[in-house]
Amino acid sequence: MRLTVLLTAALLLPAVVQAGPADIINQYRAQNGLPALRYDRTLEAVAKDHAVDMVRGNFFSHRGSDGSKVSTRAKRHGYNYCRVAENLAKGYGRAGDVVRGWIGSPAHRRNMLLRDVRDYAMVKAQGGVWVMVVGRRGC
Repeated sequence: MRLTVLLTAALLLPAVVQAGPADIINQYRAQNGLPALRYDRTLEAVAKDHAVDMVRGNFFSHRGSDGSKVSTRAKRHGYNYCRVAENLAKGYGRAGDVVRGWIGSPAHRRNMLLRDVRDYAMVKAQGGVWVMVVGRRGC
């Protein structure tokens, strides 16, 4: 009985996959004289929670269903940052296509090229909702 309940609950959660095309992001950063970003599991949790929130709530925004910003969500997960930023996308099938789309957008490109970030994570939830979070701990 308990196993059935757990399996049923798991099936109700939106599917989320790690989708970190580090090679594309870091190649683009290198072309712009910036250091490579490293994948961060804490930022993955921040991105995943926001992606799931948007899918469940049927909305698309940098504000969470509770009004939170990426900075608040990062702190909730214990990511003590001096810089954090977020990119969103919807409707793309592949990670590389999303990153290329962000490169073509001035605001999204700016986040990808922040000089003072060192970490990133990127996830995709069902419905083609993508969230990337970049940041730097401490400072």
